[in-house]
Amino acid sequence: MNRKATALDVAKLAGVSRSAVSLVLNGRGDGNVALESQQRIREAAAALNYSPNKIALSLRNQRSRVIGIVSDQVVTSPFDGNIIAGADAVARSHGFVTVVMDTELDESRDESAVETLLDRQVDGLMYVTVGLRPLHVPPNMARVPSILANCFDDRPEAGLPAVIPDEVRGGREAAEHVMSLGHRDIAFLAGDSLTPAAPRRIDGYRDAFKVAGMPVNEDRVIQVGWDIDAGFHGAMKLLDGVEPSDRPTAILCANDRLAIGVVLACYRLGLNVPEDVSVMGYDDEFRVAKTMVPALSTMALPLREMGEAAMTALLTEVEAVPNGKDDDGGPGASAGAGTEHTTSSQTMVPCRLVVRDSTGPVPAGR
Repeated sequence: MNRKATALDVAKLAGVSRSAVSLVLNGRGDGNVALESQQRIREAAAALNYSPNKIALSLRNQRSRVIGIVSDQVVTSPFDGNIIAGADAVARSHGFVTVVMDTELDESRDESAVETLLDRQVDGLMYVTVGLRPLHVPPNMARVPSILANCFDDRPEAGLPAVIPDEVRGGREAAEHVMSLGHRDIAFLAGDSLTPAAPRRIDGYRDAFKVAGMPVNEDRVIQVGWDIDAGFHGAMKLLDGVEPSDRPTAILCANDRLAIGVVLACYRLGLNVPEDVSVMGYDDEFRVAKTMVPALSTMALPLREMGEAAMTALLTEVEAVPNGKDDDGGPGASAGAGTEHTTSSQTMVPCRLVVRDSTGPVPAGR
């Protein structure tokens, strides 16, 4: 069996010192090693199939190269796993691995989950939620660089940075899409106000009317819930027994499950989608929106993009902490070892309009 190549083998093949190999392959070659030598080192490493020992590198840098992720239900839920997938892809591309713990919606387990990950010497922490919501941030997250994804700090001082979907813009673009098809009588079936997503999407709907110079008919905005049956009953309230001239020509929904219920109600009433009523979903739910008949036009939540953006920002902060230690030898100085963050920011990631078969031109005469 062939011996595994070492840094010394790379140095000999490239005609450089072993220290030069270490600098280049650990990302510190610029300014320390000539560009021509850097190229020879990389070519030699590729020829010998050599890569630095990650464990030894971590020990030298006093880093674990591990990022801890706490989720409320992402791991055990069929929704939003793409946030973690996006975060993990970015972490791996930077030589980090992720360890995920799921609290299964038990907030009393938040702090202990974070403590468990801290005991594993993670270099940073991310908290991910299913659905946008405020989060009571576990105080021990402040001990290392930390970030939130799909949730935001519920403290008035908003200690931790957050990456969240731009729900207002998503609601506005959904309304603008059907307006571009000629619709003016547009209803909005929203979920309950317990989650911040619903009122933000309604705000976007109202913004679209304001920009178009049209008044909002508040009777067309109905909070019904989030599930298929809520969409069905909400649509029946809007459409059943109503003269064609008095019914909305388009119905926007706060998620795809509501939209399914609306389509079922239309079929119950003998209405065609989108010929009689256009229906718009939200979320672009996997194995639902695309496979519906008709396939749902919807706003796709930027789940993977949020995970990627959050992990990119977190690793930037992690790498800014010298050797993973503060001046007193404790972890995570940039996060304020033992103290909460004093600055905050929210990064808004835009949702994406997905046009399929459930939206079409306004019916003739309307």
